[in-house]
Amino acid sequence: MKLRLPGKPSLVRRLILLAAGWSLTALAVTGFLLSAQFERASLSRLDSDLTGLAEGLVSGVEVTNGQIKVPPMSDERFSRTFSGHYWQIAEIGPQGQFIPRARSPSLFDTRLATPDFGLSGLLATPGRSVPYDALGPVRQSGVGRQPLRAGALYVRSLDGHPAPLVFMVAEDRTSVDRDIRTFATTTAVALILLGLFIVAGVWVQVRWGLQPIFDLSREVAEVRKGRADRLADNYPAELAPLAEELNALVAHNHEVVERQRTHVGNLAHALKTPISVMLTEAGSRPGPLAEVVRRQSQAMHSHVEHHLQRARAAARAQGNREVTPVAPVLEELSRTLERIFREREIAIDWSCPPDIGFRGERQDLLEIIGNVLENACKWSAGKVTVTVAPMTAEAFAAVIEDNGPGLPADRRDEVLKRGARLDEATPGTGLGLSIVDELARAYGGAIALGDSALGGLRVQLTLPRPEV
Repeated sequence: MKLRLPGKPSLVRRLILLAAGWSLTALAVTGFLLSAQFERASLSRLDSDLTGLAEGLVSGVEVTNGQIKVPPMSDERFSRTFSGHYWQIAEIGPQGQFIPRARSPSLFDTRLATPDFGLSGLLATPGRSVPYDALGPVRQSGVGRQPLRAGALYVRSLDGHPAPLVFMVAEDRTSVDRDIRTFATTTAVALILLGLFIVAGVWVQVRWGLQPIFDLSREVAEVRKGRADRLADNYPAELAPLAEELNALVAHNHEVVERQRTHVGNLAHALKTPISVMLTEAGSRPGPLAEVVRRQSQAMHSHVEHHLQRARAAARAQGNREVTPVAPVLEELSRTLERIFREREIAIDWSCPPDIGFRGERQDLLEIIGNVLENACKWSAGKVTVTVAPMTAEAFAAVIEDNGPGLPADRRDEVLKRGARLDEATPGTGLGLSIVDELARAYGGAIALGDSALGGLRVQLTLPRPEV
């Protein structure tokens, strides 16, 4: 499977981020709500206990000669100094201030903090304990003050005591806060693990769910490379119509190419016979006119052969599955061209890894490299080099260099045009590099001209190879 190109939007990433984002948001909200509910439940239970203690304190108090007396509490923690369990009875003064009248021995020489909401908050709920948070005496460890959960109960009057009283009961909430933190931590860890499992599950689901799309992309690539004729028929119902349309498109393209090949071939064969007749007649009747007819007929014959080769190459490149080793072709071409240019003592030095193959027919590879190599030998001063090396997993480069006069940069694009020649004085139709360019592009390759380190022309051919 190919990697996603940088900058391209990813459907997989979009689906995973959407599902993962929604799931993680839902888990975060759930964790927050669970922790908040646990905290409310814990404090509500503590407030209920404090309300019971405050009501018990009210029912057990006695007023004698204006003095408030409280019988000993059944819970001995109210008698132990700074135990974390405290009670206090305060009288409401003329200015609404809280004046302590009695307190538990556990408070020793301290007093309970009055509620922040003051008397007005208590008057709004007479006869009911109102919870609030406060700070108590210093902890037994000596570090910080005890966090208290307290309840205040307002009583307008008691028998023997006409002034309003406030009964306050408090308890150290350290253990409750610890339980709340433990619950929040445990819930967070559990939800994080659950979130990781959900994200992993979403990734697996998306990858597995979209696998047919990846398979479709891979099969289309196989058809494009000529390794398959059509797509498989085992796609899900949602992709089956697309696969059928792609198969129909491939079949239509093959039909169009074949029809064009037939038309070009028919036209070329129809022209070959009259051209042959003109060449024969021109050869049998010497003269200036016959020479002109002969040259033009040869040019027409070259053009016909050129278009026939283009048609054949286009068809072979579209559906070709053949692989041609490059090294044997280079060896054959080098041996042949060295014999042809023996009088000029041309030496061809070539190198090619043995595993490099051309994804195409041998005849086309001979045509492509042979034309360039022959041109290099024609203009070389004696030395020609060919270097073949892999470029990517799907392409290789063949670099042909010579030590000839080279080619000016402003003429390099011109010589790739059909009919253009490096030297007008040299006989020929000028189709050599044009054929190379068109054959290379028919296979998805390219040709590039540049300066050689040897002093002449450098031609780089980029051609397809079987994927490794």
